Amino acid sequence: MSTEKIPATVITGFLGAGKTTLIRNMLENARGRRIALIINEFGDVGVDGEILKGCGDDVCREEDVIELANGCICCKVADDFVPTMKKLLDRPNPPTHIVIETSGLALPQPLVRAFNWPEIRSRVTVDGVITVVDSKALAEGRFADDEAAVQAQREADPNLEHENPIEELFEDQLNCADMVIINKIDLLRDGEQEQVTSELKSLVRGGTRLVPTRHGAIDIAALLGVNASAEDDMANRLSHHEIEGEEQHDHDDFVTFIVSLGEVADKAALLKRIEATIAAHDILRLKGFADVKGSPARLLVQAVGPRLNSYFDRPWKPSDRRGTQLVVIGERHMDRAAIEATLRG
Repeated sequence: MSTEKIPATVITGFLGAGKTTLIRNMLENARGRRIALIINEFGDVGVDGEILKGCGDDVCREEDVIELANGCICCKVADDFVPTMKKLLDRPNPPTHIVIETSGLALPQPLVRAFNWPEIRSRVTVDGVITVVDSKALAEGRFADDEAAVQAQREADPNLEHENPIEELFEDQLNCADMVIINKIDLLRDGEQEQVTSELKSLVRGGTRLVPTRHGAIDIAALLGVNASAEDDMANRLSHHEIEGEEQHDHDDFVTFIVSLGEVADKAALLKRIEATIAAHDILRLKGFADVKGSPARLLVQAVGPRLNSYFDRPWKPSDRRGTQLVVIGERHMDRAAIEATLRG
């Protein structure tokens, strides 16, 4: 039996930054590596897992895509993550690399520390922590380094609460990163890439690589093989609350719920309702699958802020439970009843 540790890559990033696209590109260019994927879906519908499983049996074998859908992975380390890792490592033919896609709401620090648990420490190591960021969102002023400007913007918006846990989460993901993927640069205007890169350089640890990408496309040789052993370097990867002398993590600031719509008669009308709902409410992310009348394929819907994308990703399988289910993620002051009413039309 080999005594060499199996490398694991943790991929984190805010909602809609492009983590799933990055991972799909990586799996399609695995070059013979046996990669197992652990997905932490924040909510009850495994949208990200279904997208990845849809990329073909040769690339994404069903047994190699494992979903942890019972809440934030960093809060469920003992209950879910460590047992899952043990099962992977105990396989007769274990993977040669493990990739972990965290929820957009997960803190990376507790997850990386979990690699020091006795059950897995001698068998697996954190090859690197990859944080994916939405460069267009940053260019538009979200998660800016100028706290005074952010606070002024917040005070001008009566719908925002005084505290801003999302900014702290973004800070934590950058603090833990060995590499930051500056994604969606194709959406930037002249000069914005340089601006975003400069801002990120001031926020990350020394030595953190900043890599610009379009649609999450990056050579797998650059993504894997970082050799960071991050679990042994946690003193340099502190979270916001650790820096402030606190050790806490509370998701009460976020709300996730599912809206079930059944069969949809009109695709265009559904997308119009989704856009109107996002515009009227504080929705951070909306994603799911829709059953469009007369279509043999399911409609994948993904929205980040005002940007909405949709396409038919694959035919419905006989084993699928057809219907329309949309996962809505936002801050706790969202009006759930109004959102459901708007989506139902």
